[in-house]
Amino acid sequence: MNTSYDKSTAVVVLPPVAGGQLTDPGLRAWLAQADLSVQAKPRELLDRVVSVLRLPYPETGLAALRMWGQTGDRPAVWIAGADPVYLEPRLDHLCLHALERHGVPPADLRPLYDHLQATLGDGRRFGFARMGTCGYLRTDQAIATAAVPAGMLDGHVPNDYLPAGEEAASHRSLVSEIEMALHEHPVNERRIAAGRQPVNSLWLWGGGEAPEKTTRPQPPLFTDDPLLLGYWESATAVAEYWPGSMTACAEASVAGFVAVPPEHGKYRGQLQHWLAELRDLLRARAVGRLTLLFGDGLRADITRAQVLKFWRRDSELLA
Repeated sequence: MNTSYDKSTAVVVLPPVAGGQLTDPGLRAWLAQADLSVQAKPRELLDRVVSVLRLPYPETGLAALRMWGQTGDRPAVWIAGADPVYLEPRLDHLCLHALERHGVPPADLRPLYDHLQATLGDGRRFGFARMGTCGYLRTDQAIATAAVPAGMLDGHVPNDYLPAGEEAASHRSLVSEIEMALHEHPVNERRIAAGRQPVNSLWLWGGGEAPEKTTRPQPPLFTDDPLLLGYWESATAVAEYWPGSMTACAEASVAGFVAVPPEHGKYRGQLQHWLAELRDLLRARAVGRLTLLFGDGLRADITRAQVLKFWRRDSELLA
């Protein structure tokens, strides 16, 4: 049983800090006093969080965990994520756009997934389902899928993350069938006419079965992210939806916490607000240490003692 996570640390996932997002000079100077580092390559959100906590990372079944987080029930069958994407053809490559990150309305997704189920789902081999803006594929036999969700590749070339080798043939065949079924669907024609990106493919990822439920010590989690919620549920650990503030997270915790505030809707553009709240919590000794994971790969580890590094007023990593 793993009990090695630091019970005085708050692990917080925040939007990207680069690109002019941090304009407050006081917050910038405070963050510059931290131990700053940048990850070498993009990593999936759950992977980043559990590596900080020294918890096990599931090699398969990520989509099943996400469904578990959405429904509260452990899926009993093999599941893959099948999320809506727009593969934009460019001069010599395709660029992936993760449409679930851009607010595709259910009124658009519902008929598309119903069409895929009617066209390709035969009740035995394949089944397509949608929950909110998340899509799922059920198969009676496992197929190769990408290891990471589409959101991690938004705006990038996806080739390096696609299945390779002999096992990739079934993946390519199914994706081709999906793309043919989506081509010229009335929903996509309407979206194109309105200047919106069509749903011209599905990103198949995280295939596998959900892990058996266990009991494992983990800090309280506060988030609306279904994959993280599913992982905490699988460990019989305490998890709550986002309570609205970092202060509420600290008040509800006695041994550190993990917080992933929403980035959309009324919470868009709240990076500096979150940082100010966390700085105040550290100063008030409500937490002993902060580990901040930013969306652009930056990591900041901050303790109260580091504010004595008054000579640090800025860092090129914050540019």
